[in-house]
Amino acid sequence: MHDLSLFTHADVRWAAQNMPLLLDTDLTPLNGLRIAICLHIEPKTAVLCALLIEAGAEVWLTGSPGTTRQDVADWLITLGVHVRAAADDDAPRLEDVLSCDPHLVLDNGADLIRALLDKGLPADFLGGTEETTTGALLLRQREDQPRFPVIVINDSYLKLLVENRWGVGQSVVQGFMNATNRMIPGARATVAGYGPCGRGVAQTLRQLGARVSVADLDPYRRLEAALDGHQVGRLDTLLAETELLFLATGQPDVITDEGIAALPDNSVIAGVGHYPWELDLRRLGPPTRLGARSGGSVTDPAASAAVAVDERSARLTALHETYEQPDGRRITVLAQTRMINLVSAGGNPIEAMDLGLTLQARSLALVATGAAAPGVQAVPQELDREIAETFAATLEMS
Repeated sequence: MHDLSLFTHADVRWAAQNMPLLLDTDLTPLNGLRIAICLHIEPKTAVLCALLIEAGAEVWLTGSPGTTRQDVADWLITLGVHVRAAADDDAPRLEDVLSCDPHLVLDNGADLIRALLDKGLPADFLGGTEETTTGALLLRQREDQPRFPVIVINDSYLKLLVENRWGVGQSVVQGFMNATNRMIPGARATVAGYGPCGRGVAQTLRQLGARVSVADLDPYRRLEAALDGHQVGRLDTLLAETELLFLATGQPDVITDEGIAALPDNSVIAGVGHYPWELDLRRLGPPTRLGARSGGSVTDPAASAAVAVDERSARLTALHETYEQPDGRRITVLAQTRMINLVSAGGNPIEAMDLGLTLQARSLALVATGAAAPGVQAVPQELDREIAETFAATLEMS
């Protein structure tokens, strides 16, 4: 097992000590290479960045909007990571990290790779990895297909099974509960999209006692949802009976004006996918803004308690936006449909991210050593199976 003394940030150390797969990964093929990374900046991804620095890589890092933990970003800077992100960013700082002329990219949503294709590749560029299915689709739809290796981590059967289904399901529902304090048992919840992430969210909600409905355009996924015990129907029909709506399609403009008109009073909408584009918030009109009350002197214990309440109220006000419709119905959107598991929870569970980041690191090493063919491709099956065997061994009784 790797020496944990590297991880002097408490939350990063806690993550590291529960990430045996990544800590046992050989990163020496990345020594001396410049790596541009776009990832959510939080403790688990910080473990990977710290290990890359220790292995001799030069790391340039930016984050996704609304998910950067500033204390983690500041700690990574002390290790020598070139962090180009802040907690209040409204977009990744792509040009800043690409200014290093990277040899490799580790991407999340294909933002870095598309920017490189548009501006031109560095002379010694080798390739990279892409985390998401959304990013892979954006790359595969381009006329100018990448002529360098791009290994898509979400094309790994292992990742789809463990991180997307079991990890996302747990963390999304946890984030929703943190954000709302709403009761899940008995609630009428609808999940739009029954891919691996939507399936995991629906499964977790049902295990907690929610009455779950599922909408998906794919007949195989609708059939699977029905056989899993969920009510299945057209989204515009299901929305009329929906209290809690989870958006997991990965597609833009899923919620139409008709869908908004169907939602009942006091319904709540949360985002699951990488991009917050399934609902155009302009369709809802202007939000109702609520302010936190004023506290007294913090030297007074009662006033200190009031200030603590105010701070929590301010966080919730920033997280919740309620839109009152012309007919008086109130629709609340959480975090502008950004990923609720990162905005109001700790992201996917540590063990699931250990698996996903190990796939990232091992795939980057393949690209660095020239072992990957050009083009957008899945994680090699033999590598996927090898990591599955190791991960399964950690869960089996000896």
